[in-house]
Amino acid sequence: MSKFWLLVNQLYKQKVKAKSFIFSIILYVAVISGVMFWSDIKDAFFQDEPLQIAIINETDAEIEEIFETTSDIEFSFPSAEKTEIEKQVVDGDYAAVVFVKDQNNSLAAEIATFEPLNFNDQLSISSTLQYAGKIYEVQQLNLTAEQAEKILQSETTISTKNLNEQSSSGKSEDEKAAGIGASFLVGFLIYSFVMTFLSMITTDVASEKGSRVLEVLLASVKPSTHFMAKLTGTFLLALTQIGALLLVQSLLFMFIDGGSKWDAVVKIANELSFGYIGYAIAFLLLTIILYLILGALLGSLVSKVEESSQAMMPAMMVGIIGFYVLISGMASPDTILIKVFSYIPFTSGMVMPLRIGATDIASFAPIVSMLVLIGTVILMFLLSLSFYKRSVLTYSSGGIIQKIKTVLKVTT
Repeated sequence: MSKFWLLVNQLYKQKVKAKSFIFSIILYVAVISGVMFWSDIKDAFFQDEPLQIAIINETDAEIEEIFETTSDIEFSFPSAEKTEIEKQVVDGDYAAVVFVKDQNNSLAAEIATFEPLNFNDQLSISSTLQYAGKIYEVQQLNLTAEQAEKILQSETTISTKNLNEQSSSGKSEDEKAAGIGASFLVGFLIYSFVMTFLSMITTDVASEKGSRVLEVLLASVKPSTHFMAKLTGTFLLALTQIGALLLVQSLLFMFIDGGSKWDAVVKIANELSFGYIGYAIAFLLLTIILYLILGALLGSLVSKVEESSQAMMPAMMVGIIGFYVLISGMASPDTILIKVFSYIPFTSGMVMPLRIGATDIASFAPIVSMLVLIGTVILMFLLSLSFYKRSVLTYSSGGIIQKIKTVLKVTT
C-alpha cells in the first residue's frame, strides 16, 4: 500500500506544480468570465460613442417614448426639413435618419444612411420600429400611447395542474431554464476535463512505456498497483482542478460588478432540486473515472508517446459527439436523440443531467442511466486492469486493433 501511495503522491505533486495545470485553470476562468462579463468587458474596452439616429415622425401618433436611448444607440427627434436632415447624415452628424409615416393606416418607415449600419444596430432599429408599428395600430383605436403599451405588455398568468395524482407535478419554465443552464455547465466541465485528463493519463503511460521506465518500475511494483496509482493520482488532480476552478470563479462572481453575477448564479441554483445536484455531481465524477480508465488502457497499448494521439482519437470523438448532442438538446431536450444518448454510458454524463433538469422525466430513468454507467465503470475497470497487466510491457506495431490482437496472442 505504501508503494501505491508513493506513486500517487509523486504523480499528484508533479502535475499540480506544472505550469500547464495552473495555465489550464486560468484559461477556464478566463473563458467563463469572458462569457459572463462580456457586456462589462465590451463597455470597458470596445464601447464607442452611441450611434446617433434621427427620427422624423410624419404622423400624428405619439411614438417618441418608444425609441429609448441606450448605450449603443441615441435617438433624437429633430424638426428639420427632409433635405436638411439628409445632408446632416451625409456630413456625419447622424448615422441614419428614419422617416416614419402613415401608409394605409399602418406605420411605414424609411431608413436613410450614408454609411451602411452594422447588423446588430440595424436589427435593433428594425425591432424598435416593428414594436412602434404595433403601438401605432393600437392607437388607431383612439387609445393613448400608455394604454396601447399596457395592452401590448400584458402577460397572461399561467399555472399548470397535473391530473395524474400518482406522479409528481411538472417543472415550471424557470426550473427547466435553470436546468438547461446548469446542465450545460456540467456538460462543459465533463467535456473539458475528459479531453484534458484522458490525454494526460494516456500520454503519461505511453511516455513511461516508450522510455522503458516502466520496465524498471514494474520490477518492484505490480502492474495493478501502477494502474490504480495512475487512476487515483489523475482523478485527485481532476478534483483539485475542479475545486480550484469553482473557488476562483465564485470569488470573481462575488466581488466583481457588485456581486450581480453571483446573485444570478444563486437565483439559478435556487431553482434546482437537491436530487438534480446529486445526480449531476455523480454523473460528472463517474464519467471522468470512466474516461480515465479508458485512457490508461489506451496508453498501455501504444509503444511510444507519438502513437498516443491516434489511440485517443476514438474516445475523444465519442466525447465530442456527446457534447454536441448536449448543445443540440438545449433547444429541444425532449427529442429521441437526447433520450438515446442519455443511456449510453460514455455520453450519459453530459446528456442525462439535461433531461433531469429540463424535462418532466420519470424517476426511474436517471436511476437506470446511473446504474448502466456504474456497471460500465466496473466492467471497464476489471477488463482494463486485466488487459493492462498483459499489455503494459508488450510492444507491437500497427493500429489499436492489431495491438490488441498482438497482446492477446502473446499473453495467452
